[in-house]
Amino acid sequence: MDARREEVGIRSEDGVISSITVFDGDFPTDSPVLICMPAMGVPAKFYEPLAVPVVKEGWRLVTVDLRGNGLCSLRPSRAVSFGYHEMVTFDWPAAVEKVRTLFPGATIYLLGHSLGGQLSTLYLAVNPGACTGLILVAAPSVYYKGWDFPLNLGVLAGTQLACAVAGTLGYFPGKRMGFGGTEARGVIRDWAHTGRTGRYEPAGSPVDFEKLIGELELPVLSICFAMDLLAPEKACANLCAKMKRCRITRHVLMNEDLGHLQWVKNPQPVIAKIGQWLGNGP
Repeated sequence: MDARREEVGIRSEDGVISSITVFDGDFPTDSPVLICMPAMGVPAKFYEPLAVPVVKEGWRLVTVDLRGNGLCSLRPSRAVSFGYHEMVTFDWPAAVEKVRTLFPGATIYLLGHSLGGQLSTLYLAVNPGACTGLILVAAPSVYYKGWDFPLNLGVLAGTQLACAVAGTLGYFPGKRMGFGGTEARGVIRDWAHTGRTGRYEPAGSPVDFEKLIGELELPVLSICFAMDLLAPEKACANLCAKMKRCRITRHVLMNEDLGHLQWVKNPQPVIAKIGQWLGNGP
């Protein structure tokens, strides 16, 4: 089955313009929708290989660019910064509400990859009724203690060095540094804070995310990869452990060809686990 592709404009409450890409088939309006939220520095178009296998399952796929990436009108610079607070407060609602308008009555699942999974968790902690469930793929807490020695020291040093570079330059030159894209200093600051403390405390936000995550009650599917050094099983489990009241299903895929980004090119093992989870009535 081919997947029809359509770009739909969205505008966040603070005026940032972007668009979502909808991959659809001949489905009833209430068919499940997976909203794919990307990893740090990864454009939404990277996830297009998911479209055909997702549509074959009878689900819709919606891909979204993170603020500052891809089709988003905003670009990080010394003069332009933002962090988790702006993304969770403005961007996630804009995407989810547009999908709800397009497909009234549909069951909506956030499919968050890496940082996209972390921020989807924060969004749902504040808006628990916004979606039917949460799918986390290679989505860790970046708290450095989620890695074994000596990688844990590397994670701690790397996150704090990135924060220092972003603070000095006014943005993080990810392509030159070999990690992520051009990232806002606020995003890197929030990311480094979690790396050091293990807590989600976005600068500028009045929300006690740690408390709300612990109170969230939602079905959650967490998938990680045994060969993924960027999101090892222990680090992914640390994020899940914050969701004390959620019904969590966890899988560790042992496939040697599945890594932090590589799974998108070979998505069938992930699609199969999602199908099993949905079929069991999350």
